[in-house]
Amino acid sequence: MSPTTTALVTGGTSGLGLAVAARLLASGTVPVLLGRDEERGRAALESLDGRAGPESSGGRAVLESPGGRAVFVPGDVTRPDDVTAALDAAERHGTLRAVVNCAGVPHAERVVGRSGPHSLDRFAEVVTANLVGTFNVVRLAAARMAANEPAGEERGVIVNTASLAAFEGQAGQAAYAASKGGVVAMTLPLARELAGSLIRVVTVAPGFFTTPAVAAVPAAARAELDRDLVHPHRWGDPDDFAALVAHVLDNPMINGETIRVDGAVRMSSGLRRRA
Repeated sequence: MSPTTTALVTGGTSGLGLAVAARLLASGTVPVLLGRDEERGRAALESLDGRAGPESSGGRAVLESPGGRAVFVPGDVTRPDDVTAALDAAERHGTLRAVVNCAGVPHAERVVGRSGPHSLDRFAEVVTANLVGTFNVVRLAAARMAANEPAGEERGVIVNTASLAAFEGQAGQAAYAASKGGVVAMTLPLARELAGSLIRVVTVAPGFFTTPAVAAVPAAARAELDRDLVHPHRWGDPDDFAALVAHVLDNPMINGETIRVDGAVRMSSGLRRRA
């Protein structure tokens, strides 16, 4: 990718998204991070490229690193105006050639729990954040990319993030699995439709990775998950995920596919066995 290329990374202020942003920056691409927390955005820019300062953008608190080598835009992937602001920032810094959707929310709740049935509002919130939010970014970004001059064989690449839960959701993951399963299901139709605009669409489905969200997982629950590890016998590092994303961006023959990156993990049911 050329030095004038930009990439939008949603959820780019920590975990998988931040690792992707670091890879992009190292390749000469300007990563534009979209996230909901300004302080985390500032911290992400500092970790990527030194101290962050404000950029004038119609009153929106857009932050950029010295020299504009990385940018943060506060916002939510489910809000069209927020995504549009991030895309505008990306186009101010170069040509938008890549979008990597890492934003999402984890959730675990039984369909019938101790306090009653699963919250319908919460189910809708998870699907909205993980599936509707992903599609919102895809549709708006694809419209921008379709206007690009082709670079070689393509105008842009979109990489979405699913999860092993899309295939092997455990008990208590109905909402999360549904949201990530939707991301997997729309991958091929998106790739087929956007092929006419020379835009590739790929989904990556990570297994167990050491991200900030893992810090909230009780030690006993994590030990239970460890039993499913195969090889390598460890949780993935965010840079393992970022390495695959970087390859997808560079390899024009990867399209319309969901790629698992999980060390051969196959999740168990999550049900406790009765003695």
